[in-house]
Amino acid sequence: MTAKVFIDGEAGTTGLQIQARLSGRRDIELLHLSDAERKDSQRRAAMLNAADVSILCLPDDAAKEAVAMIEDKDARVIDASTAYRIDPNWTYGFPEHTKTRPAEIAASKRVTNPGCYACGAVSFLHPLVAAKMLPAAHPVTINAVSGYSGGGKKLIASFEDSNAPDATDSNFYLYGLGLEHKHVPEIEKHGALAKRPIFVPSVGRFAQGMIVSLPLHLWALPGRPKSADIHAALADHYAGRNGAQGIRVASLKDSASYKDKLDAEDLNDTDGMTIHVFANDAREQAVVCAVLDNLGKGASGQAVQNLELMLGLA
Repeated sequence: MTAKVFIDGEAGTTGLQIQARLSGRRDIELLHLSDAERKDSQRRAAMLNAADVSILCLPDDAAKEAVAMIEDKDARVIDASTAYRIDPNWTYGFPEHTKTRPAEIAASKRVTNPGCYACGAVSFLHPLVAAKMLPAAHPVTINAVSGYSGGGKKLIASFEDSNAPDATDSNFYLYGLGLEHKHVPEIEKHGALAKRPIFVPSVGRFAQGMIVSLPLHLWALPGRPKSADIHAALADHYAGRNGAQGIRVASLKDSASYKDKLDAEDLNDTDGMTIHVFANDAREQAVVCAVLDNLGKGASGQAVQNLELMLGLA
């Protein structure tokens, strides 16, 4: 049976990426609206209620408006905005989060897609807290860099169009320096932290790709763990859950081979993630890094992974 899927906001960056991943599949029928119909609330509502699963690629307020339009009790939703990421009535759409999460997503009618930065941060925070390597109340700092596509059409234009109103000649800059980035609440909740982390995001002059990093003073952690202990906690968590759309924990030897260069674009055009543990045990210091494509595992690829779980597709 062919599943009907509607992408509300298919003209945006995430929507276009999802559409590209789903086009041509025989097990999915994509429902479309014309440019004029996208502004017609009645036509949108009809599509949202006709689809087996709708994927919302909209700003927060528009996503909430779309959910309110759904009257069919069997209609299911994946929301890619931040609107529901800490809502207890929605399933957090990170399949590798826990062993039971794939089944929870498969059974859910309301799935919230993780933010790109949060996907990387939660991937290492949750396992380390669960393994008691990292206390939930530990003062956590997370650093990250993303390609400019993560900021949507406006930020893309600022880097690619010199005539854009917000055109920039910067090659790299920090932002979110008011320490109120929209991904922090979900990082805190789904990373199992008891205290709000400091999160310092940045953007570089490259289209896509991402590194999310957690620096650790091993001497300040319970039991003064070695890098091998940190690595083992992560590897154990993801054992048996690796795959093209899953998470791979690189061996300490493989990570050490990177020497002084880890490229944010290493996993571009894939839907996977690699976690590295870099360490200097003599100095009792380590850095855990997650590398992913912000348009792949960090957005559209993750949405498709959730869609396949919800529809029972390979």
